[in-house]
Amino acid sequence: MQLLEGVIKNYEWGSLSSIPSLLGRPQDGKPWAELWFGAHPSAPSLLSPTQQRLDSVVAGDPDTSLGPQIAHRFGSLPFLLKILAAAEPLSLQAHPSIEQAEAGHAREDAAGVPLDAPNRSFRDRLHKPELICALTEFEALCGFRDPLATLAILATIDTPVLDPIRARIKAEPNADGLNALLKYLLTLSAADADALVGPVVAACGRPGSDVGAGERAMAAALGARHPNDAGVVTALLLNRVTLQPGEALFLGPGNLHMYLRGTGVEIMANSDNVLRGGLTPKHVDIPALLDVVDAKPIDPAIQRPVTVDGVAVYDTPVPEFSLCRIEVDGVHTLAAGPAIAVCTDGSIEIGPHTLDRGAAIWLPAADGAVEVTGRGALYCAGVGVVP
Repeated sequence: MQLLEGVIKNYEWGSLSSIPSLLGRPQDGKPWAELWFGAHPSAPSLLSPTQQRLDSVVAGDPDTSLGPQIAHRFGSLPFLLKILAAAEPLSLQAHPSIEQAEAGHAREDAAGVPLDAPNRSFRDRLHKPELICALTEFEALCGFRDPLATLAILATIDTPVLDPIRARIKAEPNADGLNALLKYLLTLSAADADALVGPVVAACGRPGSDVGAGERAMAAALGARHPNDAGVVTALLLNRVTLQPGEALFLGPGNLHMYLRGTGVEIMANSDNVLRGGLTPKHVDIPALLDVVDAKPIDPAIQRPVTVDGVAVYDTPVPEFSLCRIEVDGVHTLAAGPAIAVCTDGSIEIGPHTLDRGAAIWLPAADGAVEVTGRGALYCAGVGVVP
């Protein structure tokens, strides 16, 4: 086992203070959006004190690092753990299934798009299911809302430019209708988007009914950041969810979503495939997004796991990863790796190492079960059930 140095990602939506505070470091005026712990080739963590890349260590001896069964199944560490800190909303986005990722990756390879090109959508051949677990109050958009509930919210936005949108939903209040509406919105011309979004944002900024107040405030804020982006209206079609600390949300392939604000622990398959539909200065790929989005209305399942003997286990219905939160108070035993554990509160001893807030450790499979002591909170990421 060795301590693990995370990789900071400075994106414009990141918080100036949240991750620096977790790590006990001074702010530097830059937005610290994500802290990556893993073996993704674009930003692998370094082992301390050797400064070896985790992806190189795993590739050099996969049986020791992963165990023979997981090494045979995946070939590399199949998950990526992050601390995510959003001061402003991320992009409107969805992630592909494995089959969609393989097809998209091959298509962009054939077109000669470099892997590191800013206009590349499929950077690998993997899917990217993910789970976000709140460390602070965390607000997100997740999947399409029931159309009738959306109509009730749109009814509180007093502008005739929404009449065609309302009419479309009334005429076809199902997944096919929502999919057609999404395509309509995201393929509007710049002039038509301007004519729609401006009045909607203005109407959302006026006092109104308690019904939909949060959604109107969200749309007004998004419109201030991204004027004339039809993603503002698209956001009004999605479920708005607020997680309290310790609560989590699982997002599968095709789920159109958007993180709005807050800090959380995020775990995902070891992929960087993000298909964006707007509300961002980054690359937007509307055709690819429309190909993968699942517009079936859902009621997001907020996870509130019960803590048993100090352990709360989150539901992660994929083989690539698992996540649990451990409230350490004395002695606790962690199951055999491969695993990455990060301390989010207190001080915890693992073998010869001390983990204070923000510190992480790599636990290879060959170490077997390990004992932890101390007092604090530990998030432990591992591999899911491998058939």
